[in-house]
Amino acid sequence: MAAGGSEEHPRRRLSALLAYRQVAGAQRLERRRCRRGTSLPARGKRAKARPRRVAPGRGGPEPEAPPQPPSSAAAPPGRVEQAKEAAGSPKAKGHGGPAASPGGPRPAVAGSGVVGLLRQLGRLEDSRQRAAELFRWLVAPVPPGEFLGRHWEREPLLVRRGDPGYYAGLFSTADFDAALRDSEVHFGTHLDVTSYAEGVRETHNPSGRALPAVVWDFYQNGCSLRLLCPQAFSPTVWHFLSILQEHFGSMAGANTYLTPPGTQGFAPHYDDIEAFVLQLEGKKHWRVYRPRRDTEVLPQFSSANLTQAELGEPMLETVLEAGDLLYFPRGFIHQGDCLPDVHSLHITVSSYQRNSWGDLLEKLLPAALQMALEEDVEYRQGLPMDYLRYMGVANSDTVDACRTAFMEKVQSLIKKLVDYAPIDAAVDQRAKSFLHDCLPPVLTQNEKSLSVYGFPARWQDGGPCNVSIPITKDTEVRLLRHGIVRLCNEEAGVMLYYTTENSRVYHKEEPKFFEIDPEHTDCIELLLSSYPNHIRVDTLPCETLEDKISLAMLLFEKGILTTKKPLVQV
Repeated sequence: MAAGGSEEHPRRRLSALLAYRQVAGAQRLERRRCRRGTSLPARGKRAKARPRRVAPGRGGPEPEAPPQPPSSAAAPPGRVEQAKEAAGSPKAKGHGGPAASPGGPRPAVAGSGVVGLLRQLGRLEDSRQRAAELFRWLVAPVPPGEFLGRHWEREPLLVRRGDPGYYAGLFSTADFDAALRDSEVHFGTHLDVTSYAEGVRETHNPSGRALPAVVWDFYQNGCSLRLLCPQAFSPTVWHFLSILQEHFGSMAGANTYLTPPGTQGFAPHYDDIEAFVLQLEGKKHWRVYRPRRDTEVLPQFSSANLTQAELGEPMLETVLEAGDLLYFPRGFIHQGDCLPDVHSLHITVSSYQRNSWGDLLEKLLPAALQMALEEDVEYRQGLPMDYLRYMGVANSDTVDACRTAFMEKVQSLIKKLVDYAPIDAAVDQRAKSFLHDCLPPVLTQNEKSLSVYGFPARWQDGGPCNVSIPITKDTEVRLLRHGIVRLCNEEAGVMLYYTTENSRVYHKEEPKFFEIDPEHTDCIELLLSSYPNHIRVDTLPCETLEDKISLAMLLFEKGILTTKKPLVQV
């Protein structure tokens, strides 16, 4: 029986899945068709199950959705307890996975669901506070400090809210369908069609655009659908992630997963990201396993597909329902399958891919060595003529005074290397990469009216009007967001990197930056330190008033600065 349909006739029409297999038949053995009650036999090449770092579609900042009628809602505090559900029950078998119980009121949200939450956050003046409050809502009722101390990079967290509408408005199957109908969704680039049965994970992507008739036929025949970049098609997901990324200081990405009843779309695996699974619709049965060995704790890269025989017993087994949250750190093996009688839609919010101390040192150590070579003759002195005689693996057990001296010399040079490490410059390079990863900010209606995106320049009565931007010495300005700019001192000069012109599609655009006069770096630092307060243009530490106005004008035109009052009354 197909998901959501009646029993199929034996001579059913040609399905998208069967058509895909016939096209691929030259390279594959024949397989049976994938139906809800029938597992896909596994042959052929396995596809690696690894969430992709795909972020937002195209375009600059846009205003938030129009206001909705206000309504009250409920949420956080609540208590935290160990998951203690019947062993062997698919509802949940918690072997140490803490579960947060619902209880206590949730902070009032001025609107319905996530859209109302985002609107409420838009009233906060400081973007850092917006990000912190959104993260608080994400992990509620667990306090953020407790989450960071007990769970972040350490242990999974299961939150049962008993509130199916907690994520209302974030993303839905209707949004999924609208994306297929109204946007250019392409197989492989934006959408994966997958299955996992009899121990084999397969990807069934045709080429070209993912049209609804084809996509939903795959789904009806038991295939899972992974939308790789919902932020490119959903303004709400874009808005949500654009705020959250400032809290993490690392790219916040997302994938959505729609799974038919009674099926599984992916093999067991672990990922290289911190994963927050938000159950949006239906239910899904999850099993989570601890890293198998020390080398898989907080891994740099995701695993290949694993077999059931490699897993052992899960440390947490549960069924997520709409409104629930499951967090697990990178390196924790996981797999999810649908119950026989209901579909599942969840969104996985991810962050902290390649954002470790080791990744920082990969930038820092080569730069430190280069500076040491340039500035310290000791690093340029030649090696001993006879060092090959007593060094190397073949001599590793040799007791030799020359070998001991060589080792001590290397250790001394490594320790001294710290003195040449350009730590701040390496951090700036990491920040530059992060800004390239970032989603562009989503502006509230008020922010738009105070920025270049709401400036009323237009064609009217046979010519352009309201073209001149009347910034003066008395104009009060501030940064649009605290995290949208970064100064980097590079060989070619001082560059200011920014995010306002980024794409919603991950790295679709090159990094956005421009060179500024080194004497103007103090102005950027003043804007950063003053945020979220406004400052008068004439307080910018430039030599002349003309320079102050010119710099403010440039930053305003790039969408980096907003004004305290609209520059032109319309």
